[in-house]
Amino acid sequence: MILLLGAFFILLLLKMPVSFSLLCSSVFYLLAQGMPPFMAIIRMAMGVGDSFPLMAVPFFILAGAIMNTGGITTRIFEFADKLCGHITGGLGHANILASIIFSGMSGTAIADTGGLGAIELKAMKDAGYDEDFSLAITGASSIIGPIIPPSVPAVVFGVIGEVSIGRLFIGGVIPGLIMGFAMALFVYFQSKHRHYPKKKRATIREIAASTRKSFFALLTPVVIIGGIFIGVITPTEAAILAVVYSLILSIAYGDFKRKDFINVLRETVNGTVSVMLIVSCASLFGYILASEQIPQKMTDFFMAALPNKYAALLVINIILLIAGTFMETISAITILTPVLIPVALVFGIDPVHFGIVMILNLMIGLMTPPVGMVLYVLSGVSKVPFEQIVKAIWPYIIVLTIVLFILTYVPQIVLFLPNLVFG
Repeated sequence: MILLLGAFFILLLLKMPVSFSLLCSSVFYLLAQGMPPFMAIIRMAMGVGDSFPLMAVPFFILAGAIMNTGGITTRIFEFADKLCGHITGGLGHANILASIIFSGMSGTAIADTGGLGAIELKAMKDAGYDEDFSLAITGASSIIGPIIPPSVPAVVFGVIGEVSIGRLFIGGVIPGLIMGFAMALFVYFQSKHRHYPKKKRATIREIAASTRKSFFALLTPVVIIGGIFIGVITPTEAAILAVVYSLILSIAYGDFKRKDFINVLRETVNGTVSVMLIVSCASLFGYILASEQIPQKMTDFFMAALPNKYAALLVINIILLIAGTFMETISAITILTPVLIPVALVFGIDPVHFGIVMILNLMIGLMTPPVGMVLYVLSGVSKVPFEQIVKAIWPYIIVLTIVLFILTYVPQIVLFLPNLVFG
């Protein structure tokens, strides 16, 4: 076991991608144990080939790419601006509301940052907002995406942890709204302190016109989440429906051209290959961990060292927050879920509650250095140095960490809707 973990961490230190670090260390272990190397191929194929829910991943990635290209995100932001523009720090609130709406469509934080982010940053710059404020709220609001359904990380967690993806999806609704409210509260006081402008309140006629313009775009999350909510469609079917609906909408708006289709497919293939490669390699790595009874040993250790589930949740949160700062989200989920979910179950922690807490931990990691993928995307979109964005986003990390601990120790916030819908 030391051989496996030692090889894995050495390869990571040599800056080898996580997926290849998992693969190479696993193959090295199999060879050292005298096992045939084709075992690796079998386990990797089983990791992605035996899971119908994983089919949702490429479709959600494709749907997000179509929305960003087809003018849907622009209409969402304009609608949010009409509703929130008159509040102190109006565009900051519009930024958050647009991310909440878009979260019900795309399922990834990177799609939010790369698509809505560019629109939001330009609008806030033109309105006279400070660059650090604009970047910070754009990055922070984007991580609502994988909490409110649909959610690519929730799909991966559900598959690996054998947890209901429908319950995970519904369980993320209230936590996502609380995250938005907490950030909006902070934006209000920060904007008050900085004397940011606010627009004239939009008239009923202006709001109605914006609603008509964006109505079918706003209907997207209702179609996706509503279908899952009432049990008409599965999460995988919802992902396919999201693609078809967003494509029809984008073509109808006239913003989606034939040349865009190749770029959208290229973006989808790149994103899908990245996720599936990590999942397949982690499946092999997880198979070896299970054969060495690492999850059981971890459970025994936690049971002996910690007095109750509250202490266990604290330690798990610390582990996940640290892991999130240097590991990519899907990598962390695929590696840590098989190890930590048995611990959670032994302490009586609901797996749906645990899943949302885990995903939020790793989302905070997305905006925390040294990895901080959201920060790198923001830097690429805005041409602002990475270090400057890090300095600006720290207050939001603190706000979201407070929300994290509230959700951790009040599980009914997560479980209320799933229990109401699924019983």
